[in-house]
Amino acid sequence: MINFRLHFRFYPAVVCGLLISAGVAAAANLDDAFLKARDAARVGDGRQLEQLAPRFKGHLLEPYVQYWRLRAGLEARAPEEIRAYLAANRDTPLSDYLRRDWLKLLGKNAQWELFNAELPALVNDDLEMTCYGLQARTRIDTLALREARPLWFVAREVPASCDLLFQSLIEAQQLSTEDIWTRIRLALEAGQVSQANRVGVYLPKGQAPDARVLAAILGNPAGHLSDAPADLKSRGGREATMFAVYRLGRTSPQQAAAHWVKLAPRFTAEERAYVWGMLGYFGAMRHDPAALDWFAQAADMSDLQLGWKVRAALRAKRWPEVLSAIEAMTPKEAEDSAWRYWKARALKTQGRTTESTALLKPLSAEYNFYGQLALEELGGSVLAPAVAYKPTEDEIRSVAARSGIKRALELFRLDLRLEAVREWLWAIRELSDRQLLAAAEVARRNAIYDRAINTADRTVFEHDFGLRYLAPYRDQLKAAARQLDLDEAWVNGLIRQESRFIAQAKSRVGASGLMQLMPATAKWVAGKIGLKDWQGSQVNDVETNLSLGTYYLRHVLDSLDGSPVLASAAYNAGPGRARAWRDSQSMEAAIYAESIPFNETRDYVKKVMANSSYYAHNFSQQMQSLKARIGVIEPRSRDREKPLGDTP
Repeated sequence: MINFRLHFRFYPAVVCGLLISAGVAAAANLDDAFLKARDAARVGDGRQLEQLAPRFKGHLLEPYVQYWRLRAGLEARAPEEIRAYLAANRDTPLSDYLRRDWLKLLGKNAQWELFNAELPALVNDDLEMTCYGLQARTRIDTLALREARPLWFVAREVPASCDLLFQSLIEAQQLSTEDIWTRIRLALEAGQVSQANRVGVYLPKGQAPDARVLAAILGNPAGHLSDAPADLKSRGGREATMFAVYRLGRTSPQQAAAHWVKLAPRFTAEERAYVWGMLGYFGAMRHDPAALDWFAQAADMSDLQLGWKVRAALRAKRWPEVLSAIEAMTPKEAEDSAWRYWKARALKTQGRTTESTALLKPLSAEYNFYGQLALEELGGSVLAPAVAYKPTEDEIRSVAARSGIKRALELFRLDLRLEAVREWLWAIRELSDRQLLAAAEVARRNAIYDRAINTADRTVFEHDFGLRYLAPYRDQLKAAARQLDLDEAWVNGLIRQESRFIAQAKSRVGASGLMQLMPATAKWVAGKIGLKDWQGSQVNDVETNLSLGTYYLRHVLDSLDGSPVLASAAYNAGPGRARAWRDSQSMEAAIYAESIPFNETRDYVKKVMANSSYYAHNFSQQMQSLKARIGVIEPRSRDREKPLGDTP
């Protein structure tokens, strides 16, 4: 009886354990099957997809397997089958992907009736889709061809779906010879010689630049200008020579300008102004003091060139030129927060305070770098907004129950971040502010910190800066920052920009972990702090990454005058570049940041410093103005340089 009772008492637990083990094994097998289905879709193995598909009937991720099946044999699928999938899966981005793929196939096959029926339901298009859409419209509306004209003026390669439109534009005489030369110039400006050659076929016979000459210039512009006899009688020869001048200007603007001074009298006024605009642009990017003089000889400049004229004028403290360049921009470009701020500052130098204030007031309500500076310019203090709303548990559960959110969480669990992020973005695209905050909280509770931050960042009227500026590793980071006397608000601001607190984050260039350390840097710092038997995989450990990253940040900060702006620039682009971007005289740190030549680094530095202010507020530290935080950038001086030693 005793044995019987013991067996009876414990048998249900044994069964339960076996059932749990079986369930875990089944789930693992299904995970493996899903990943196999994904791999099969990538290599076009339709047979394996068909074999695996039945296992996912009713599964949360069934839409993915069915999407891969349909896409693998899309050309052979009946419209009814495709439409059935689209109707059943409106709540996933896969429906839009499939519709776009189908529309492109229909356009390619000129099945315009089906195409026109499905096109209105498409959410996200691209250039290829746009051109197919215009092809469809031009069949019934001749005026639609005019809408294709702006597509001509792009430098990059265009899809084949655009070629028929361009041919039609030329046949309808809606593109002139000058329009063709404009596109050739755009292609050459981008270094796209092959694209310029393809566009050249639209010119009358014999007028296009010599393809061999253009190829030689691309590799050695100085050689062409110094040695090759210049054909300046034909338009093609002049365009090739101009290309050589500004191509050289990318690396040696002074040398290019010297060549152009000698050549310019043999060119038209329009051609001279065009090249001076290009030299001004490249000179400003290299912080050449002559850039403003070159810009002064230019005309009809693009927004890109005008932006760099502003930056050159800021560094030279020539405020009237700052103002004139911004006022010459297109209305859309002039609305950028940077240009509104600097225009307000330029107006203020002229005593036009009322106009300056009118620009600063709306800008000061924006939660960004220039919004903070505008607020301080008006005499205010930077504060994070009070939490307007906290979602209830019911609201959080309601958002978490949405199928798109559930699919995204499942994809994150499988470490399929690309698919997971796309699913998440589709799921939140039409949510209200309150629902966005609930979704951000769902992401936070699941340790998907980048989605929590990005989702909270989308609110318009009701904000929670505790979610927008998460600090999930504050305890570990606080200890590391205190040990090295680093401002923890700044370090959190930097990590937010580097990895959004994803511990396993890896960049396309190989940087890893919270603080996105390159392998050579991590190994170097590991040696400096005495980590024995260093293995590269250790960089993804949170505490190790923070120890390495904060040590390197302290090292860079010490070598760059203790300036967090310079150190932030150095962390992203390298200490040598950060140092070289200084001037021979001191300047506002905001001007230094705005005139960084690399788009990524310029944006990065401004965001890191703006982040730092909000983190300081969240941490209940004494608020420091952003202007005080970023300070002044001291001038270049050899006796001030502090070598970085053997830093990789």
